[in-house]
Amino acid sequence: MASIHGHEVLNMMISSGEHYSHESLVAAIVARFGAEARFHTCSAEGMTAKELVLFLAAKGKFIPVEEGFSTHESKICPH
Repeated sequence: MASIHGHEVLNMMISSGEHYSHESLVAAIVARFGAEARFHTCSAEGMTAKELVLFLAAKGKFIPVEEGFSTHESKICPH
């Protein structure tokens, strides 16, 4: 199974226009990519959906809002 870059998840969040909690984002990732999907970023690999959400949060990729968090294109590194 090919690994999915975390940028795809951030782009999914942007295109949805929704606000997420950690749990709802994990559920959305699993619904979109499947429960067995693994993810990578510029500095990590082999992550589950839950591990990716925790990683992205720790890297400051989410923008807090009243209803949870969202993200923005400026949070995606350009490559």
